[in-house]
Amino acid sequence: MVFERLIPVRIAEKKPIEMLPLAFLYASVGILLALWIFPESSSLAAVFFGVMALMPLMVQLVLHEEKIGERANDVMAHKKAGPFFAFMFLGLVVCYAFWGLILPYFSSINLFQLQINVIQQINAGAIGGYSFAAFTKILLNNVRVLAFALLFSFIFGAGAIFILTWNASVIAVAIADTARGIVSSGAEAVGVASVASYFHGFGLALARYMIHGIPEIGGYFVGGLAGGIISIGVIKYKLGSPKFKKVMFDALHLTILAIFILFVAAVLEVWVSPLVPT
Repeated sequence: MVFERLIPVRIAEKKPIEMLPLAFLYASVGILLALWIFPESSSLAAVFFGVMALMPLMVQLVLHEEKIGERANDVMAHKKAGPFFAFMFLGLVVCYAFWGLILPYFSSINLFQLQINVIQQINAGAIGGYSFAAFTKILLNNVRVLAFALLFSFIFGAGAIFILTWNASVIAVAIADTARGIVSSGAEAVGVASVASYFHGFGLALARYMIHGIPEIGGYFVGGLAGGIISIGVIKYKLGSPKFKKVMFDALHLTILAIFILFVAAVLEVWVSPLVPT
């Protein structure tokens, strides 16, 4: 395949920032193909095409991290995967938000219809911020998504990439909608929507969601990595063997780390992100 040769996984971990434009490219290709081939079902097709482009690289990463975990005794041996995931996620979010903003309004609605429905459902069932009830609801939902990421990665090797790409698209649509609202308010105040107001609106919306979004998705990535490592361990090693136990302990440590990251993300989402003006 062409895409996985653009940036080998070892280079991606050494220069993780290169994942940002690469993820932007992958997701953009997915969007264009979806609009061309499945214009009536582009909302989900765009995510699937993006996942298909990312999957080979994700499989390489899981195999690479499994070898690292086999040699090391510390969960921090996987620390290089963190920036890799962060820039990949940021590239996906920026891409989906970018297309959501520059496309004509009705084209954007058609492209992201499913994501818009999800956001409306979330808003309808939302609990007021700055409360322990909101924190508990968000944390439990995040842990539920983490369980799916683990399960998908265990079954498909790197299957969590679908959940992660989907979440990136939902967050991006929320960012685009927030940015559009900020620009609209600014335009009413000064009488014109300038390029500067677009950048200002996009920047505020991005900050509001990325404060908790990056650690939240980071937790899902870590959990997905754990599921992938378990999958490889089951295939490669005999159940109960020392190497199998080592792989399982490594995956367990990663899962505990993922839960802790999601705990921090929930705190940020309830008590910090709402402080960003919109």
